[in-house]
Amino acid sequence: MAEQEWRGWQGHALIVGTGGLGTALAEALTARAPGLTLWTAGRRGAGPRHLPLDLEEDASLERFAILAAERLAPLRMVICTAGLLHDGNLQPEKRLSQVRRPHLERSFAVNAWGPLLLAQAIEPLLPRDAPTHFASLSARVGSIGDNRLGGWYAYRAAKAAQNQLLTTLALEWRRRLPQACVTLLHPGTTATALSAPFRGSVPPGTLFTPKQAAQQLLTVLAGQTPERSGAFLAWDGEAIPW
Repeated sequence: MAEQEWRGWQGHALIVGTGGLGTALAEALTARAPGLTLWTAGRRGAGPRHLPLDLEEDASLERFAILAAERLAPLRMVICTAGLLHDGNLQPEKRLSQVRRPHLERSFAVNAWGPLLLAQAIEPLLPRDAPTHFASLSARVGSIGDNRLGGWYAYRAAKAAQNQLLTTLALEWRRRLPQACVTLLHPGTTATALSAPFRGSVPPGTLFTPKQAAQQLLTVLAGQTPERSGAFLAWDGEAIPW
């Protein structure tokens, strides 16, 4: 699925999450795939092509599925940017003594279960006879093989769980939706609210603006094919170990 093919795509695209990276992806995708009607979804946002969605609430997912079924078929591209690293008292753990059950549960609700339940909600809208993309933001820290520093128990484990869940989804869709491509994307450290408290340790030249990250991720996604569905890729196209 080369990028130039997107210009001929017709249907709808959905960006879930309206933070800095989600907004940048919406803008970049509109330019790269002008034939797709761009929709957004999330807890915050407004406008005629925005659907309210809270991935932590089943009732919200059910309402979203109903609205999406009315408006978003055929759905050709979905990118989930929802993620939770810190929020008030919920902070990345530096040691075992800081682990708390509610923080684990909330991290899994957003970072692991959320993308899978989103896929469940939109699955009926994906055409069987046309190429489709379902991408979700994972993180390099979710790699078990690449874990050399420890810490961040909840976030690491939830992202690793997302990787397993969406790899399993890719295998199922390979049989049922053979033109669908599932991709797990690591955007690199991006200047958004999620990374704000941790940017001091980022080496010079490795902090991306949301616009940079969006363009890089779409370039990686454009190179994906159904044969590579289930891949876990960094912003530069490098495969990340599980």
